[in-house]
Amino acid sequence: MMRILSLPEIRQSLRYGEIIDRMRDALIAYSRGECDTPMPMHLDIAGAAEVHMKSSYRRGGSYFALKIASTFPQNASHGLPVGNGMMLLSSAETGEPVAFLADAGHLTDVRTAAVSAMVARELGRKDRILGILGTGIQARLTARLHAEVLPLERIVIWGRSPERAAICAGEIADLVPDTDVAVAACPADVAREVRLIVTCTASRGPLLHDGEVAEETYISAVGSDSQGKQELDPAILRNASLLLADSRRQCEKLGELQHAPDLVGRALEIGEFCERRESHPDGITVCDFTGLGVEDLYIAEWVYEKSLTESRL
Repeated sequence: MMRILSLPEIRQSLRYGEIIDRMRDALIAYSRGECDTPMPMHLDIAGAAEVHMKSSYRRGGSYFALKIASTFPQNASHGLPVGNGMMLLSSAETGEPVAFLADAGHLTDVRTAAVSAMVARELGRKDRILGILGTGIQARLTARLHAEVLPLERIVIWGRSPERAAICAGEIADLVPDTDVAVAACPADVAREVRLIVTCTASRGPLLHDGEVAEETYISAVGSDSQGKQELDPAILRNASLLLADSRRQCEKLGELQHAPDLVGRALEIGEFCERRESHPDGITVCDFTGLGVEDLYIAEWVYEKSLTESRL
């Protein structure tokens, strides 16, 4: 019988530290070639919204997953959530659906922030200041999840709308207590102060440019996850001493690497980097994130199995 998990149930089960570890396992499995993870399917809805569909199966695993996540920007003017979605977990033995996760897109947001935080941890970052470009739900979760792995004292955010940036800053201050939260006037001001920057916008043009990013800066480029999106000047990628990607195949088509395809061969997949555990060179580090179906599989499995355990208590 299929189990239906509501968003309140899902939220109650989340343990951010465990999810960060789970995402490390997912990306290692992906880079080892243990998972069948097709390229995402994208729908453009009336030119004003986007829907992403992702799926994955780990060979020898008990389940396969299908995820739908949507973004309808016009919802904000109607007082509705901009993001929505669901995940379906099915038996890999019979194909029978075992769980419908009515998460309204929340698990996609959580696993995205968790992967970004995990890479910061794997790089050995000890930053006390975090910079965030973007003021949506991803900015809020980015702050919260990075606080799990960094000794944060200050967070600097930027957004196109000063009003939304101020609201976001207030909410981040509540999510990450004892942290000073400031709003920057432009992305370059963030880069001047901060050496760990997460970009999580829907931009279709560079927000950070060559020459604005200092040495030893680590940039998590999260926002570019479909054709045409871009947050970084390609010269930043060219000048990076370490270039990471969640998936070379996806990033070449959908990520920052779509704007610098000649650099794909230089990119090291996150899973490979986690397994090698080798020291990384000094200089700028860039990680290109497009979001993988295997991440959805691993977080859906985790939530479902946790719900089964808790129901027996």
